[in-house]
Amino acid sequence: MQQWLFDLRSRKFILLLVFFLILTSLAYAKIIAPLDNGMENYVHSLGNNTTVDLAMQIFTETGWILYLIITSFILLVKKDTRRLGLVLLLAIIVGSMLSAYLRCYIGYESPTLKFEGAHLSLKYASDIGVPCSINGSFPAGHTVRTTIFAFVLGFALSKRFPRGCYLLWIYPILVSISRVYLMEQFPLDLVGGALLGLLVANIVSKILKLELIFANQKPNS
Repeated sequence: MQQWLFDLRSRKFILLLVFFLILTSLAYAKIIAPLDNGMENYVHSLGNNTTVDLAMQIFTETGWILYLIITSFILLVKKDTRRLGLVLLLAIIVGSMLSAYLRCYIGYESPTLKFEGAHLSLKYASDIGVPCSINGSFPAGHTVRTTIFAFVLGFALSKRFPRGCYLLWIYPILVSISRVYLMEQFPLDLVGGALLGLLVANIVSKILKLELIFANQKPNS
């Protein structure tokens, strides 16, 4: 699992960065907008199952930045998980800020159709603010944060649960699906958010030496 952390000059990092820049250019030029609009019409017709509708709203709510920051602080105050909490906290803040500014200046607008399925008796939590009035959607902030969460926590659990740690990736997948289902994001936004989350998580993890969390751990027998 430690192979997840790749050098900032490695081929893997460069490929991820180039791919993200290509998607950013496509979003800025709105080249894929017609495809996303077609997807929007299809997704708009799906909201007719109350159980699924409510479940999707719960999934999307868990991607709110406040919940992930609280989790980071809980890890931060414990001595054994302090470095893990610091990496997670900084990565989530940096990722959220980057995605917010990109949504502002790229201007890839959110779906125009509104979700018409069953609603929970609560309002969606507001995302981190941006210094503009454009309702941008690229990259998806929820996907950025949940990808960071799965990357950092998955790495931390990799030695104790070498196979089970991969289950954490179900979390960003469900949250991302919920964002499209609820007419908040396009598929392009999710791919861009996942790439940005991976880049930010790896950069912060490398700078703060996340691998040192294993220094005092005994290998499983």
